[in-house]
Amino acid sequence: MKISTPKPFTDSLPVMESFLTVQGEGAFSGAAAYFIRLGGCDVGCVWCDVKESWDAAAHPHFTIEEIVAQAKSHGVEIVVITGGEPLMYDLTTLTKALKKAGLRTHVETSGAHAISGDWDWVCFSPKKFMAPKPDFYPAADELKIIVFNKSDFKWAEAHAAECPEKTRLFLQPEWSKKDQMTPLIVDYVKKNPQWRISLQTHKYLDIP
Repeated sequence: MKISTPKPFTDSLPVMESFLTVQGEGAFSGAAAYFIRLGGCDVGCVWCDVKESWDAAAHPHFTIEEIVAQAKSHGVEIVVITGGEPLMYDLTTLTKALKKAGLRTHVETSGAHAISGDWDWVCFSPKKFMAPKPDFYPAADELKIIVFNKSDFKWAEAHAAECPEKTRLFLQPEWSKKDQMTPLIVDYVKKNPQWRISLQTHKYLDIP
């Protein structure tokens, strides 16, 4: 799905880290994927497990050509752009180059910034700390709600109601509260089978 925005052209991006791994969450859990974690985030989730990504100035810039060459060299099809909040930047040039190289483009975003880029899969994970843009609801292939407390189930349903029928719905326990929240999610999914459970399997497997 191609989506254009008036964001400035970007020919380089701050990259905190990039690595070959197995997708641990959501619809593509268990699939080999190359992750590109961009630096910079203004959402500020209190339970974020990569707060070191927040300061964009702390991370080196790489050109689009360098980023794509690294992604292509690992021999996997799926490239996941994450953060931080990756859509702080115009990702049109990056995604166009990745797709030209024969790669699938996936994004993990809170939806707090306007959509840019050409995406094969949009994982939309709204946060309470900054409201998402309305354009993300029709664009979402996957809605992933992080469950930190009981009130998040009602919050999840409010977001799901705005998504189209094609959107896959996931509830994921926040890692530090997994022992308390996972049993509640299991019970909820049994009663509301339109939802699925997402677990951070990469953490259970102790891989990046």
